[in-house]
Order: sequence, then structure tokens, then C-alpha cells
Amino acid sequence: MEVEISTGICWGAAIRKLLAALALWLCASSALAGQFEDAAVALKRGDYAAALRLWRLAAEHGDARAQANLGAVYQVGDFVPKDYVEALKWYRLAADQKNANAQVGLARMYSAGLGVQPDVAVAVKWYRLAAEQGDVFAQYDLGFIYANGQGVPMDGAEALKWYRLAAGQGHAEAQFNLGVMYHTGKGVPQDYVEAHKWFNLSAARATNKDTRENAAGARDSVASKMTPDQIAEAQKLAREWTHK
Repeated sequence: MEVEISTGICWGAAIRKLLAALALWLCASSALAGQFEDAAVALKRGDYAAALRLWRLAAEHGDARAQANLGAVYQVGDFVPKDYVEALKWYRLAADQKNANAQVGLARMYSAGLGVQPDVAVAVKWYRLAAEQGDVFAQYDLGFIYANGQGVPMDGAEALKWYRLAAGQGHAEAQFNLGVMYHTGKGVPQDYVEAHKWFNLSAARATNKDTRENAAGARDSVASKMTPDQIAEAQKLAREWTHK
């Protein structure tokens, strides 16, 4: 079978990450702790108006995490009218405080031209800042941008670098795309053992049905070109990666 690179940049997972983060916050400021706890309770019971009010109170006091959540809420319009101006406002405030979630949100808005003129250079700037903090979504998106030359020169070394970092954190789409690179020799020396390993890991970890099935099919395809010893080595490397 012919393998194709996993396309598109996933918005939903990052937005869900932003919204879910509220319940996990450990608050340094005791004055704001009650607001966060109350917002988490309100969000859990479906009282979005109360959660939004509490987020806004915290955001207006400069809390970057609350600002990032407000940006996400206004970007997707989950329980408020979609408002890109408000989303950009809160994302920028949080991104300037080095909040990686907000940096990714801001990068995606510039990449897609949501409320602003599309500007890949600005998007890449924010992606890179978030990726350097270890944000897996930013790392994957940067890998995708450089692998496909989306507004930047195609750069296999940069794509490999960022895909590897995201794959190392268990990002199934990054693992799949690494497998594609090693299978085709695009941007790296062709290596069926590495390709099989990454396809195998992606198939095991993917929650998305299409990614899981594509990875399993690609793994079987590359296996047809390998010796039994090579397959055994690839399986061993995948097990070692899983248990490290």
C-alpha cells in the first residue's frame, strides 16, 4: 500500500487540553485559588456562565492560565458566541506571559487567518516558543509545517526534529509521520526498521480510528519488505520505547 502523511493540524485536541486544564490547576495565589476551584466545580456541573465569570475574574487579575482558557472559549464558541477579537486579546495576554497553550492558540489563529490576516511567520514564531517549552501540539504542528513547506521552505531536518520530540511524548500522528519519513526516505535515510517501529507505536497509541488503521496498514506494508530479523528488531525497539 502507498502510505500518505497524516494531514492537517489538529485543533480539537489542543482546545480540549486548554479547557480540561482548569480542573488540574495548582494555584500559587491563595486569593485566586477559590475562584479556580469554584470554576472547576461550575464547569463540571455544566454551569458555563459561572465558569466563564470566574475565568474572567482571574484573567483580569493577570492569571495567564485563565487568559488562555478564555482565548480558547472565544475561539471555538463552545458556550459563548464565537469572537475572534476576544480570543486574540486573551491569547496575546497569556502568550506574552509565556503560556504555551496560549502561544499554540495564537499560532493557529495566525496560521488559519482567524480574526487576523494569515501570517505564517508569526505563527511559526509562536509555535516555536511553545515547542521549546515542550508543548507536544506545537512540536507536531511545526513538524507538519516544515515537512510540507506550508508557508516556509520545506526542511526535512526541522520536520524530523519536531516530529521526534512530539513522537517522544506519545503523539500518535507524529509517530505515524516519522514512520512515513523513514519508509519513504523523505528527509532522512530510508530505514525500514525505524519505519516499522514508529508505525507500530502509532497504531498502538492512536485514539483516532483513521490514524490507527493507517498506521497498522503502513506497518504491514513495510513489513512485507523486511526480513524476519529486521521485523524482530523493529518490534524489540518498539517494546523498549514503550517501557522506557
